[in-house]
Formats: sequence, C-alpha cells, structure tokens
Amino acid sequence: MSDVLIEAARRRTFAIISHPDAGKTTLTEKFLLYGGAIQQAGDVRQKRESRATASDWLAIEQQRGISVSSAVMRFDHGPHVMNLLDTPGHHDFSEDTYRVLSGVDSAVMVIDAARGVEPQTEKLHAVCRRRGTPVITFVNKMDRSAPEPLAILDDLEAKLGLDPRPVTWPVLDAGRFLGIVDRRDATFHRLEDTGHGRGTGSTSVEPWATAQLSLPVPAVAAARDELALLDELGRSVDVEGFLAGTTTPVFFGSALANFGVRLLLDAVVGMAPAPSARPTVDGGQRPLDAPFAGFVFKVQANLDPRHRDRLAFVRVCSGRFERGTILNCTRTGRRIVAKYAHQVFGRERETVEEAFPGDVIGLVNATDLRIGDTIHDGPAVAFPPPPTFTPERFATATLSDRSKVKQFRRGLEQLDQEGVVQVLRHPDLGDQEPLLAAVGQLQFEVASFRMEHEFGAPMRLTPAAWAAARGTDEASVATLRSLRDTAVYHRADGVPLALFRSEWVARRAASDHPELTLEQVLFA
Repeated sequence: MSDVLIEAARRRTFAIISHPDAGKTTLTEKFLLYGGAIQQAGDVRQKRESRATASDWLAIEQQRGISVSSAVMRFDHGPHVMNLLDTPGHHDFSEDTYRVLSGVDSAVMVIDAARGVEPQTEKLHAVCRRRGTPVITFVNKMDRSAPEPLAILDDLEAKLGLDPRPVTWPVLDAGRFLGIVDRRDATFHRLEDTGHGRGTGSTSVEPWATAQLSLPVPAVAAARDELALLDELGRSVDVEGFLAGTTTPVFFGSALANFGVRLLLDAVVGMAPAPSARPTVDGGQRPLDAPFAGFVFKVQANLDPRHRDRLAFVRVCSGRFERGTILNCTRTGRRIVAKYAHQVFGRERETVEEAFPGDVIGLVNATDLRIGDTIHDGPAVAFPPPPTFTPERFATATLSDRSKVKQFRRGLEQLDQEGVVQVLRHPDLGDQEPLLAAVGQLQFEVASFRMEHEFGAPMRLTPAAWAAARGTDEASVATLRSLRDTAVYHRADGVPLALFRSEWVARRAASDHPELTLEQVLFA
C-alpha cells in the first residue's frame, strides 16, 4: 500500500452541525481538549477570566457568543489525524455551512435534548442527505430537563427520516441524568461532577449488571425496559446503513459537563469513513493515489490582521501535497506556486510541508483562487463546486467617509470573495453605491462590522426595495429589463441576477415568460 493510502486511512475529516445554541461550539472545544490541541475549554459567552473559544475567533463572534464563520481545526487522537470543520449554526450563514459540508466525509449532528430536532438542523441534514454524508448524532444537554429518550428517537425519525440506532442509552431518575449504558459492551458510565465544563473531568465505568445494584430502583427498571425494547426492535448499530446515510448512531451526554464526549470522539474514529475517491464533474472518480488535486471550499481574509492576508482553504482530495509545488487552477488555467501553505487552527496557523487526502491546507495570498476552484498537479481535473443560493435580502452600501474609497472597494471585494455577502452592480450605476445581497440580516451586520474594524471603511446600509432574486443568463436580460418591478444586476463573476419587488412578481415573470432562465440555486 502506498504512503498516500496509508496516510489517508489515518484521516477523519468531519463537520459539526446543529441549530444555534444546541452546544456545537462547546462540543468542539471538548474534542480539542481531548485531542490535546488546547489546555482549557473556552466559554461561548466569555466571562472575564475565561479564554475565548478556539473556533469562534472573529471579534464579532466573541462579542455576541455566536458562530458566524466556519473554522478549521486539526488535532491528533491516538494514531489518527482529525480534521474538524466547525460550522456556523445561525441560519443566516447557511451558505457557508453548505460550502464546508462539501469538504467533509462525515458529520456530527448535535441535538438539544429539550428542543429536539430544530429547523436549522433539518436544513443542514437535508444537505448531508443530498451529498450522502454519514451523520453521527449527539443528543446534548441530557443533564437538563429533557423528554423521554424514546420520544427523542421518534423526533429524529419523524423529522429527518433517519433510522436512529442508539449506541449509548441514558439512565434517568425522575428526570435526573445519572449516566449512560454503552450497549456495545454493557458498561455503565456514571455521571460525575466535572466542575461546570472545566478540565477533562472523570467518569467511573463499571459493568451495567453491577451498577444496577447502586442505582435507584425506578431508574433501573425504566432503563432495563427501554434497553429490552431497543433489542426487540432490532435497533442495533448498522454500519452499512450509517455509511449509506439511512441510519444514524446516537450518543447521549452533556458537552458542558464533558460527559459522553470521549465515547463520541472514539466513534468518529471507529465509525466515520476515511477519505475515499472523489466524484468529478465528468462523472468519474478521482482515486486517492492519483496525482495531487484539491478544491477550494472557503476563502478568508485577515486571519492575521497585522498582515491583511488572504487564505484559500483547500481540501486535499488525492495525492500528496508538497509545499513549493507548482500547481494549476482548472478554471483559469493559471499556475500557482504553493510556496506559502499553512495548517490552520482557528486563527492560529503554522507552515505545512506536506498534506494528504482529507487534510485541509490554507494557501496564503493565492489571489486568483475562488470558492469552488479545483487545483491540481498533472492532467486537468475538476470537482463539482458547492452551490450558491440566490439572496433574499438587499441593501445599498454607501461609504461614510469619501476619503476611504480605496479601502471601501477592497473591503467589499474581499467580503464578496469570502461569501460573507454578494456584491451586485448595475451597469448604469457602477461602483458608486453597490447593492449588497445576503440570505439573512446578520450577514449585513457582520459585513458592516468587518468593513469598519478590518478595512477602515465604515459604511451605511440602506434597505433596498428588492425582495426576491433569481439566477438568469444573458439571453434573458433584455426581456427582464423590460418588465415592471424588475431589474438585472451582475455579481462580481459576471453572473446576472434578476431582482424583483416581491416573490409574486418573480413567479408572475416566470409564468408569463416561460422562455426565461430563472433559477434559485446557482453554481459558481
């Protein structure tokens, strides 16, 4: 077996997805803690004496206690290399999450036990289902008030269409969380005080048969009945179904109390797939041991504010990456010298000399690269780009200080390339007051914050009258411009967008002019 295949087998590249406030960032920190990547878990909402979370490194994330940008973290777990891609939970940043999911081999889905499957979880799982991404489920916050465990399983099955297969099972005493039974080896993991999430905590493990003697009788009786029912229903772990995306292994615990996290992390190593051959746009498969190839799923500026640099995040799909190699970009045909390549950990980074399938590398100041680009060595290859969704909110950007025109244009160009917002221009208006387009209002707030604090170009945003957008083509532009309550703007890459005063106007245009191209999902 070649070195590339051996190294690829050691990799696990996965994302953590959830609805906001389900505990995704807390779980991410505990994974990093177990991997030795950090020494103390940070708080999502910082107290004065607490350190910031490694995954939420943007200033606005630390101020507001939310994730608005994806982050890449690499750490070791035993002999395995873990590439963890943390995703924004807020629905306004769904597009960033969708792009990240195109770069992983599996996902950990975090569910708030009390709230069950929430809307954003449904949307994110739908993306995983379309991509065939296997999902491991972690039912979080079991140490708080929660429904009966069987009801949680029913909720997973009803809302996601997944067949839940519990690996661990909670033991409850009148709603009080006592611990979990590992169904694989019939051991009981007793919940102990871990000091509110500080440190790694400690858990006592004993045979389930022995533990029953020291637990409350009602709790034991309920757990035994539920475990027997699961056995009767055949709800054992189904590895083939998991890899096919039809079943999901389910783990129960509490990320904040650091309980059940190690079992979950071990499951990512033991159950989640290693990198495999990647589909290409021509319908083929790129073997792992083919020459180097990777694709750009994220662009980020100002990870190091001192240098105002720009990183293109590349998922390695095949071959061995070596720093200094001359590569080619499939879209432009241009050569790229991969001289400045970094391994990224949140905001921190270090030079990387080589990387293998499953790894994520950051190419510094590769200004020609865009989200969706494929770079390669040897014969040309192209991987399918992640989808770009048509925006739903629009605002006109006006520079507050006319002496900052250069910074204003550079900042908007960078935010557009990152996908924070889309910058649209009308051919008759030019660059004076570009139209910003987004999926959600929070994207505008992040754009304004970063324009002021990173690029030194404060701007005013005025809500625009447009309420709907559709992707179109140049052949449809003339007709669209002749319609009432309709305009055509162009993205930075030249793709035209038809804007409408309302959804009704958009639907009417499509009905009255079936010859027009009007799409809600675009591809770069």
